[in-house]
Amino acid sequence: MTLRLGRQEFADDATLMMAIVNRTPDSFYDRGATWGHDRALERVDRVVAEGAEIVDIGGVKAGLGPDVDVEEEKRRVVDLVAEVRSRHPRLVISVDTWRADVARAVCEAGADLLNDAWGGADPGLAEVAAEHDVAMVVTHTGGLTPRTSPHRVRYDDVVADAISSTVAQAERAVSLGVDRRSVVIDPAHDFGKSTFHSLELTRRLDEMVATGWPVLVSLSNKDFVGETLGRPVGERLLGTLAATAVCAVAGARVYRVHEVAETRQVVDMAWSIAGRRPPVGAIRGLA
Repeated sequence: MTLRLGRQEFADDATLMMAIVNRTPDSFYDRGATWGHDRALERVDRVVAEGAEIVDIGGVKAGLGPDVDVEEEKRRVVDLVAEVRSRHPRLVISVDTWRADVARAVCEAGADLLNDAWGGADPGLAEVAAEHDVAMVVTHTGGLTPRTSPHRVRYDDVVADAISSTVAQAERAVSLGVDRRSVVIDPAHDFGKSTFHSLELTRRLDEMVATGWPVLVSLSNKDFVGETLGRPVGERLLGTLAATAVCAVAGARVYRVHEVAETRQVVDMAWSIAGRRPPVGAIRGLA
């Protein structure tokens, strides 16, 4: 399916890097490295230079932490979205939020994509996407409350549950007026899941791809990687890239990442192995 993300359209054989930009002082991974406005802009400039087609700006840490109300979240992200829009007119700007009020403000500032990482916790988010003709990522969290951790969560079949939930959210968004080409589904590794659930979703990601909806994966430095390999945050790059390769062979289209250049090489190689992408140059044994 051709992807329409705000101002840009991408062919059905394109894979996209979505670079993470945290406007938070307490991110689990970068520990506030891009908390400052200028540092966040530097991060955007750097990942664009590395080839990211999308930046995903978030103003609230996903996990447990101090409360961040709507107005504070807006202060963290709205002005940054506006400045990034001015500096990079063709860049796809995504905002990671579950709140419709924040979504409306960032759309007015120039955002192209709403990344609803909490599985429709605020049903008004899809209405905002339709109102502003922007794209949307819908996710599977098993009904988990935003910014809480899963506890002894169980599924009869986590993949079937993820498909049922995300497809239902996608169809609802379209029914409200969101362009069908502008909806992406995400199994949401770690969110509402144990490590075993995230491993199974990775192993069976081709079933989500088979729905026909473009699939996004957010694997970068996640706990399921760390727990599988016994590695702390900061030592999970190789495990992340291994999981990325599996998802790329399965056909995932969008990759939400911390490391853009490394992920791009892995995805390109995996898509070439899968027969979806030709080599850049192939003369060995032919000349």
